[in-house]
Amino acid sequence: MKLSCVPGTWFMDIAEGRRSIESWIDFGAELGLDAVDLGQAWVRDRRPAALQGLRRRLDTCGLRAGMIRGAPDFTHPDPRIRRATLDDMRGLLEVAQALGAPLLRVTAGQAHPGVDRGDGVRWAVEGLVALAPEARAAGVTLAYENHTKASVWEYRDFSAPADVFLEIVRATTPAGIGVNFDTGNPLVQGDDPLPLLRAVAPRVVCVDANDSRTRGRFEFCVVGRGLVPFPELFRYLKRDVGYDGWIVVEEFSHTGAAGFREAVRYVREAWAAA
Repeated sequence: MKLSCVPGTWFMDIAEGRRSIESWIDFGAELGLDAVDLGQAWVRDRRPAALQGLRRRLDTCGLRAGMIRGAPDFTHPDPRIRRATLDDMRGLLEVAQALGAPLLRVTAGQAHPGVDRGDGVRWAVEGLVALAPEARAAGVTLAYENHTKASVWEYRDFSAPADVFLEIVRATTPAGIGVNFDTGNPLVQGDDPLPLLRAVAPRVVCVDANDSRTRGRFEFCVVGRGLVPFPELFRYLKRDVGYDGWIVVEEFSHTGAAGFREAVRYVREAWAAA
């Protein structure tokens, strides 16, 4: 198992410049991670010199970039915006390649009012499939997430409902797109995570260890304190699937550095116990 972390708690602080990417990298080293995840909205300066500087910071800290967290909006009703989204994702592939990140997280897009299921699924599949060969050429794996809502989005994810997510997963199978499975997001929809994980397990290339204290609404908590059955999920992944890839601690509890330390410790111990 390779361990990374995405700082949901600090996501907007980094995106809006109140906290630096470098400080996040330094803290990731303090946590003893193998990698740190980086958000799409953070990397505003994409010039080669700036990316080389981030790569050196990672190397100095003994880390790598794990996943670049893209949030493409392939379901926008305006075809011009869908084309611009695809171009932006191509730019993120260049960022991932420059930083040595093996994964690019992708989403379907927002549940824009007036977009019906058929169009939304078709547009999402078109965007993801169009990006897939370019990702392979860059040596980057696309990881499509069972997502709920990006911090910078107005609406929830079009494919937040499990049946829509699975329809897109099936439609993108020939393109070789992986799945980033978020353990907490099914609870936001009122669903249980294990049945959904079982349905996509062969495609999973990364697991977001995320937790929620409630069903049916956003109320993320320190990983290990909520309703997600991590012992059961980890036993299934480890024993039945033979999974030994990336696990990303998604820290979204807004409890500060202590929440990160507790979450990372819990995930390490729960995986070892499985």
